[in-house]
Amino acid sequence: MQALLVAALTATAAIGGASPGRADEKPQLEAAFHKMYELRFDEARGLILAYRRAHPDDPLGAAAEAASHLFEEFDREGVLTSEFFLDDDRLLGGVQGNPDPVRRAAFLAANENARSMARERMKASPNDPDGLFVLTLADGMEGDFKALIEKRQLAGLALIRRAEKEATRLLAVRADAQDAYMALGAANYIIGCLPVYKQVLLWFGGVRGDRRRGMEQLQMAAEQGHYLRPLAKALLALAAEREGQLDRARTLFEELAREFPANPIFARELALAQKRRASIRPPARHVVVVSRDELPASSRLSLENARRECG
Repeated sequence: MQALLVAALTATAAIGGASPGRADEKPQLEAAFHKMYELRFDEARGLILAYRRAHPDDPLGAAAEAASHLFEEFDREGVLTSEFFLDDDRLLGGVQGNPDPVRRAAFLAANENARSMARERMKASPNDPDGLFVLTLADGMEGDFKALIEKRQLAGLALIRRAEKEATRLLAVRADAQDAYMALGAANYIIGCLPVYKQVLLWFGGVRGDRRRGMEQLQMAAEQGHYLRPLAKALLALAAEREGQLDRARTLFEELAREFPANPIFARELALAQKRRASIRPPARHVVVVSRDELPASSRLSLENARRECG
């Protein structure tokens, strides 16, 4: 199984799932995620650790810490760039080399802590939206890590399928948890990009992909999401480039670069999108000139009538 299957939840891995509550209910975490989008990971973790000390029973704090480590690893490997996303060989083959061992250990420890806390929370209420949110995030992140970073694709796919089911359950109990569409949309789009024979193999395992539906779901997360909104917009822009929708991609990267001027990736992707758009020339128009005598009799009559009508 190729790493492309895992890229379907790359965004979930970076900052997955949807907070069932409003983002402004947790301003420290909101600020931490903003730092992540600016690639200021150490500062983000400082805010997250402060939040965890103040809210030791909230599994979202541990999940956010895990997300900061994984998102930093993805940034190091250039996963969320057009060079990676538009290159089928890289998207199919995954990253080169091994992860940073310290970052790997920190990610796995924080992620397992988040999962355990969420499961404990759901013992009293199996459909607790906060617990479902964190489980969606934790399983999506670890699925991405196993398949895209460690290249254990089968193990990663199993976790990704579980994260999709959890996202669906979350939306069933909290329809306004729009960030959950990040996991669903990314999976739908990327799996839909696979060659047909690979999609057939996945169909036997109950996995489906739909590029158009995936982009619609990414659009919902990009417009109405909380923590995932900018990430959904970035992935939607990259998907638009793959689909040849260069004006749409440019607009999305313009918005991201304006919102996060400290992030050089968004500015660079905007410049690349503009360059790709400018390189496309409109098709040449060929004009054929014929004399009046070369026209058929009926066409000459129509031409004379048109001239008389125009004076």
